[in-house]
Amino acid sequence: MAKPNYNQQKKQKELARQARQNEKRQKRQAKGESPASGEPAGPTPPGSTASGG
Repeated sequence: MAKPNYNQQKKQKELARQARQNEKRQKRQAKGESPASGEPAGPTPPGSTASGG
């Protein structure tokens, strides 16, 4: 019997979590609220994209 691929499961879980967080962040920005988690409201750090893709 094959072993479960825990690394793949973990990766999928993390990607799903990031997607949910991005949706929440976009909703907050649409309302005009500042991020409550202490993130800077300025430019995004290098390597991260605001468009999500």
